[in-house]
Amino acid sequence: MLYCARPSGSNTSRAPSATPLTPRPLRIHLVAIGGTGMAPLACLLQAQGHFVTGSDGPLYPPMSQLLEAAGIRPWEGYAAAHLDPAPDIVVVGNAVRRDNPEAVEAERLGLARLSMPEALARFFLADRRPLVVAGTHGKTTTSAMAASVWSECGRDPGFLIGGVPLDLGTSFRLGSGPRFVIEGDEYNAAYFDRGAKFLHYRPETLILTSVEYDHADLYPSPAALLEAYARLIALVPESGLIVACGDSAEVRALAAAARSPVVFYGEQESNAVRLLGEPAADSAGIRFRLRDESGEEVEVAMPLWGVHNAVNALSVWAAARRDGLATGEVATALARFRGVKRRQELLADHHGIVVIDDFAHHPTAVEKTLASMRMRFPGRRLLACFEPRSLTAGRAFLLAGYARAFALADRAYFAPIFHRDRLAPEDRLDLAALAAGLSGAGTPCVLAEDLESLQVRILAEALPGDVVLTMSSGSFGGLPRRLADAVSAFG
Repeated sequence: MLYCARPSGSNTSRAPSATPLTPRPLRIHLVAIGGTGMAPLACLLQAQGHFVTGSDGPLYPPMSQLLEAAGIRPWEGYAAAHLDPAPDIVVVGNAVRRDNPEAVEAERLGLARLSMPEALARFFLADRRPLVVAGTHGKTTTSAMAASVWSECGRDPGFLIGGVPLDLGTSFRLGSGPRFVIEGDEYNAAYFDRGAKFLHYRPETLILTSVEYDHADLYPSPAALLEAYARLIALVPESGLIVACGDSAEVRALAAAARSPVVFYGEQESNAVRLLGEPAADSAGIRFRLRDESGEEVEVAMPLWGVHNAVNALSVWAAARRDGLATGEVATALARFRGVKRRQELLADHHGIVVIDDFAHHPTAVEKTLASMRMRFPGRRLLACFEPRSLTAGRAFLLAGYARAFALADRAYFAPIFHRDRLAPEDRLDLAALAAGLSGAGTPCVLAEDLESLQVRILAEALPGDVVLTMSSGSFGGLPRRLADAVSAFG
């Protein structure tokens, strides 16, 4: 049974009201419907039979296309009138501020109000078996991999993922099977629900990929972030399962407090599911051997590159085998998994120049992505173009990590810090110092004043045989596509 939530302030532990929602189709309004989690949620709610409305600022692909395909036509802009007639429930995105006209009106009218993860849990997880993938790195690829494996194995899972798996063609699906795969992130749920999103997801199975300090704008210290993950660990019941990366000391420490069984995976010999040796790579992807909990050794081939993707596969393997999926069908499903849009996505291969787009925005992710490119394109010159876009990516404490990561490139190109004005000078990443250090160590760097000049410089310096890699947690101002189009137009 579903329950309406009382409007409240910034309290993180809100109890549901005693008023049950009826099983009839509900009128549900989403404030900031164009968000990467909100738009799929809107489509899921409509697929469940509810009448869905929403509003946002100007919408752009792919979320605008997603909503249009579902027949949902949001209002552009926010107004109290959008809540007339009053909906049964208002779902509020995490980017919405308290003074938003629709948020103000919902509170004035006393309407039932839910955050995005709260709505997902209430409408879709109560009678399912949630498989939640969390961690600083790898959660989008790993959750997409899990959704693809369960789908390929005929289990028809529901899922909601922060990216689009190339095999599935969509970031969400209602599904009819018992499993529901969710990418669980640590962002705040809403202005009135300040806990991490993943604390709403009721994990029966939790895959924990990594824990590193990130989201410094939300968590003032590493300890604060660790506390959020500790609360997530505590949610997994005794009858559940935690699949945890045993190569991480932080993850092992967190898992020590688990009530449920824990399966460790990774490269180290102490892991129950582990990688045997280094993956081999060719133009088709990687091949590697794993040893699972039973001691069985299995060879797996995947059309992806990078040791980190082999390790991601170990976590899905462990969860799938514990869920009763057979060795052969899991191996076959992994062999068909082609990855996720904006994760090492090939945009162009013309005139001997390759353009790859990736989401990497933390030093660890940048380093793993660059190492993957070295594996995928051995012997070729690697031009790495980076935009520090998130509020954490442009912070000073990451300088040493970026220096180590970009040393793997042959040339590095840095766009301006996207949120420069929102960072105090003492907290702001010194891109000039980063570039000077890298150049002095043998990796020439370019600091661009704007994206236009950056594009001109890259295209002027790219040569046949080069690999151009763009990395940003946002759209990068459309630069990856413009570079790809320009390369494709070369004579």
